[in-house]
Amino acid sequence: MLLVSEPVLGVPEKAALSKVIDSGWLTMGERVRAFEEAFAAMHGADDCVAVNSCTAALHLILHALGIGPGDEVLVPSLTFVATVNAVLYVGATPVFVDIESDDVPLMSVADAEARCTPRTRAVILVHFAGYLAHKEDWQAFASVRGLCIVEDAAHAPGLKEVGTFGAGAAFSFYGNKNMTTAEGGAVISRDPDLLDAIRQARGHGMTTGTHQRLNSRTPQYDVTMLGFNYRMDEMRAALGLVQLRNLQEWNDVRRILVALYRRLIATRCPDISIPFSEPRTSAYHIMPILLPAYVNRQDVIDGLRAQGIQTTIHYSPVHQMTLYRERCPGVHLPCTEDFAERELTIPLHPQITSPVVEAVVDALASTVARSTREGAAA
Repeated sequence: MLLVSEPVLGVPEKAALSKVIDSGWLTMGERVRAFEEAFAAMHGADDCVAVNSCTAALHLILHALGIGPGDEVLVPSLTFVATVNAVLYVGATPVFVDIESDDVPLMSVADAEARCTPRTRAVILVHFAGYLAHKEDWQAFASVRGLCIVEDAAHAPGLKEVGTFGAGAAFSFYGNKNMTTAEGGAVISRDPDLLDAIRQARGHGMTTGTHQRLNSRTPQYDVTMLGFNYRMDEMRAALGLVQLRNLQEWNDVRRILVALYRRLIATRCPDISIPFSEPRTSAYHIMPILLPAYVNRQDVIDGLRAQGIQTTIHYSPVHQMTLYRERCPGVHLPCTEDFAERELTIPLHPQITSPVVEAVVDALASTVARSTREGAAA
């Protein structure tokens, strides 16, 4: 089965894990700190905080900003549910915002303006598929209203622009991301005080960590804030250090594959559209396509699977999920809903070759044509 996403793992990762096991020090040690420094340097930042997931990173940013009950946070519905869950974690209220269009499935500034209230405190921008939102537009929007900008950069590691929009950016190193630590995440912020608060909060609010106390005169510590158990361990950091060395090369491979997909789909599947037709900075995390409205998406999914090609959907709108339909009734986001009904994600990862892309496009063309014929006959 050709998978939508597949991590690149090999001998260097195995060797790095073996060194951690041989060291006997398994969590929050020198490798975590080395990974933080390397990840920050790649993004042109002075420092970052490694945590155990992007969800934790989002929660910690909102928590450190003091966002809580009575506050509203603007969020897209076209995202993984964790983006919105993090708002509930701090007791705030998520306010769903529509996307700009089928071609630009990023949160709409115009719709965000319409949904602002005196209680709005922050906006979470999701760099969907790795494509960056327009920083200047959102900074102007937030500045006028005194809002904090939080970036959900789960799809966009390795881009120096990420983490420069506002308060901070949250990254994911889950197994299907551009680089992986299996589970894991990080926070980048240009505000050292905010970063210090996040660093302390990730470890129960303790003033020192275990590794720090090992090298100090006293094993004592204090707890000066509410904290959480969001630490990254040494094994994940060791994986991250190896993966990070390849991230830019892997992102370049993704860029080349996306360009090939665009060229082949335009000629062989002209009724299929691909978002982000205009050039835009991207880490090319996934390959989303939009099927024509007259094509049955499930037929295409089944047809490609029968040919050994996995597909998936990014995403089922969060505002239509049971939990949020009950908490936020009456939400209607026409652009998001139309996009989500027709979107299909096809395979994209650095181990795919050009002939594989051609085979996927040929399979897609034949499957769509079959679905169209069967729909017309019915």
